[in-house]
Amino acid sequence: MDIVTLIIGLIFLLIILSIILSHLKVIPEYKRLVLFRLGKLIGIRGPGIIFLVPIIDRGVEVDLREFVLDIPPQTCITKDNAPVDVDLLVYMKIFDPNLAVTAVQNYVAAATGIAVTTLRAVIGDMPLDDVLARREYINSTLRAKLDEVTDRWGIKVTSVEIKEIKPPREVQEAMIKQMAAERTKRAMILEAEGKKTSAILEAEGHREALIKKGEGERQYEILVAEGKKRSLELIQEAAEKLGSNALLLQYLEALKSIAQTPATKIVLPLELLGVFSKILSGAEKKSGE
Repeated sequence: MDIVTLIIGLIFLLIILSIILSHLKVIPEYKRLVLFRLGKLIGIRGPGIIFLVPIIDRGVEVDLREFVLDIPPQTCITKDNAPVDVDLLVYMKIFDPNLAVTAVQNYVAAATGIAVTTLRAVIGDMPLDDVLARREYINSTLRAKLDEVTDRWGIKVTSVEIKEIKPPREVQEAMIKQMAAERTKRAMILEAEGKKTSAILEAEGHREALIKKGEGERQYEILVAEGKKRSLELIQEAAEKLGSNALLLQYLEALKSIAQTPATKIVLPLELLGVFSKILSGAEKKSGE
């Protein structure tokens, strides 16, 4: 065997090896291989090592992971003829690789186009105020409508999120003025409520002070009256303890003081006559003994 034949054999062997290696596919867990043999779909392969018969087999890899379509800002006309720019994100996931390959030529471009047209249709059925205030409704409506279309492509729309809604400049300016007026109104209401609450608290405090003052004066009068009553009771008790003799002695002392005055007429109370009668009767009793 000469060297030329050896070189040719090595080249031929390398070509065969390169063909074989080029037809060996390593499919990761998150992908699947849609296999065609002579143009006919024969099934899905993977994950793992897949060998494709040269010339006969052709495979199309499909990623099963969730992906996102970033829809650029779209100018939409609302029901009341106001233009708004809407920026949208659409999250999708392939659940049937066969349909994603055989039912649509380019599912990314197709999903983007249907998302744009559906967005404009949904926004066109709503007035501007609802578009600005009902994002969740728009998201859920878009997701439901898109999912109906992409389902036949083997794609599931998992979520739709509006990134931003930009109304016209004059609408933005009017909204800013409205927000400022609303804040001013709320501030004035809060200030008025604060003053009202303060006045109520002040009036209640004054009323409580008057009540406490009146209660204190009433308690004071009660205590004074009770003190006077107690004093009279003590005097009465003391007088009862002194007895009649002590009272007679006090009357005699009083008569002595009256007799020392230079007055020519002396007026004696009737009670004093009773005292004298008691003294005389006491003296008679003692003399009779």
